[in-house]
Amino acid sequence: MNIVGMRGLACFTAFVLAVPALPQARQEKTQSQGQGQTPTIKAEVDLVNLFATVRDKNKRIVTDLKQDDFKLFEDGHEEKVAFFAKEMQLPITLGLLLDTSGSEQFMLGAIQDAGGRFLHRVLKKGDEAMVISFDTDVDLLSDFTDDNSILTRAINKARINSPGGGYIAGNPGPVGGQNMVGTALYDAIYLACADKLNGEAGRKAIVVVTDAEDTGSRVKVEEAIESAQRTDTVIHVLFVADRAHFGGGRPDVAHKLADETGGRMIVVNSEKHLEEAFDQISEELRSQYTLGYYPTNNTKDGKFRKLRVETSNHEYKVLSRRGYYAPKGSRG
Repeated sequence: MNIVGMRGLACFTAFVLAVPALPQARQEKTQSQGQGQTPTIKAEVDLVNLFATVRDKNKRIVTDLKQDDFKLFEDGHEEKVAFFAKEMQLPITLGLLLDTSGSEQFMLGAIQDAGGRFLHRVLKKGDEAMVISFDTDVDLLSDFTDDNSILTRAINKARINSPGGGYIAGNPGPVGGQNMVGTALYDAIYLACADKLNGEAGRKAIVVVTDAEDTGSRVKVEEAIESAQRTDTVIHVLFVADRAHFGGGRPDVAHKLADETGGRMIVVNSEKHLEEAFDQISEELRSQYTLGYYPTNNTKDGKFRKLRVETSNHEYKVLSRRGYYAPKGSRG
């Protein structure tokens, strides 16, 4: 089986080991944080946080809500909101993932131009971003940085189906021995979340520009979504599909990736729409509420818990993640 490689990031060559290691690594991290801690700090670790964006029936973002305007449910049971804030300036750790498979060849130039302007607008003091391209393998074009010039150069390095660049992309071994085919969208999301965003704190999001057609990943779409859910990462998808030359892509997959993680899927039909879509995501990232609660169900069983957020105004639509994985361990 093929192993997804990532240029300039050695740990990504060990992808075959990363798949089963994620839950254990997160468990060990949680346990190490709990050793020697006071009960108060342990309770704080149990706090579940989620970010929510609220829009009215005209799709305008609502920014004047208070804590009492929200209701939060875990597995259908209403929970008491213990923490609330309007997050306009909380730092963001962002990943920009660019589809460089053949289906995007006619839009890549516009994607690069709009993507560079997007990062320049959205990144504020304390924010960081990385840039990843994916086609038959996954390439890290820029690691986390707050330097817009580095990020812009990284975006402009993206090339259609060009995995070279001084590092063997794909399986470790002789050049030409990788024999990889297809587009590794799910692998790119998995690696971005599990290997990069897993160690970051605060607000985390990835913006994927793609037609959501995956024909070459090792992991399944469910595993990609789980990696985002386990790392509290929101996935936004700008759906760019060249219907004339490559068919219609997979809008159902794009919707699933966004819906299950609390992000947005925006269909892009032109270069103008691409600019507008990036603007909408930028607004989304800067207009969020933070809700936190201590779960009534304190069983540390590692299971997935479904979340739902409502407002007192039922005409409003709330965008937030649909669940989280409980930690493993003894009953708290």
